[in-house]
Amino acid sequence: MSESRIPAAYMTPGTSSFADFLTAQSPELLPGHNPAPGNLGDIAPHGTTIVAATFPGGVIIAGDRRATQGNLIAERDMRKVFPADEYSAVGIAGSAGLAVELVKLFQTELEHYEKIEGTTLSIEGKASRLSALVRGNLAMAMQGLVVVPLFVGFDPDAGVGKIYGYDPTGGRYEQTGYAGVGSGSLFAKGALKKLYRADLDEDTLVAVLVQALYDAADDDSATGGPDLSRKLFPLVHVITADGGRTLPDAEVAAVAESVIAGRLQRPDGPIAELEGRP
Repeated sequence: MSESRIPAAYMTPGTSSFADFLTAQSPELLPGHNPAPGNLGDIAPHGTTIVAATFPGGVIIAGDRRATQGNLIAERDMRKVFPADEYSAVGIAGSAGLAVELVKLFQTELEHYEKIEGTTLSIEGKASRLSALVRGNLAMAMQGLVVVPLFVGFDPDAGVGKIYGYDPTGGRYEQTGYAGVGSGSLFAKGALKKLYRADLDEDTLVAVLVQALYDAADDDSATGGPDLSRKLFPLVHVITADGGRTLPDAEVAAVAESVIAGRLQRPDGPIAELEGRP
């Protein structure tokens, strides 16, 4: 009988963590394994800006499409928002290549857990698994290749959407209401602070997030705004009790065109009402 070409470890039930399995069997395949010496931050494209917010019954995450390398635009149509599974999604900021690899590993991590355990992780468990993967990239972060995700998901037990932010060491922080990450997030969160309300419906919240990305692009050169000539618009992913879905380009384009039309009349965007003033 001929010997199998597949190592026995791959055919034996083991840990529910795919990352732990990969660390034991083929650590060279992990993102950021065996980094080269020196600061590598200037040689890789960087992605920005991701925003997310909750609404009654769900959560929405959105990201611009630009990646930069120094003062150059490296990509105009980069995808920075990914479904992690049916009820969660990840937006990435930082070193683009490593970030995409980390998301793919996270997607496999969740799928592997479900196959081994026969059930899905809780939203808290998913957030913790992503925290461990971000911490595993710490060596690369110390060399300038930082990956900072924004994780969102629907909690079926509580019936609400949740948002988790991270620091480069894997520190995990649940966010209330809205959040942002990336170089343009300072300006995006300023817009969200002005426009966000916890009782906004889904369609209105999509428009608010696109307004926030527009403000980020207006003040941060690393964030791309809606590109009407190339038909490139932010990626928007909505998650509710029915699961997640990425909005079609045509739907986001209509929102973006409405936002741009409004900015032609009022370049600074919608004005928040002042309490007690007419």
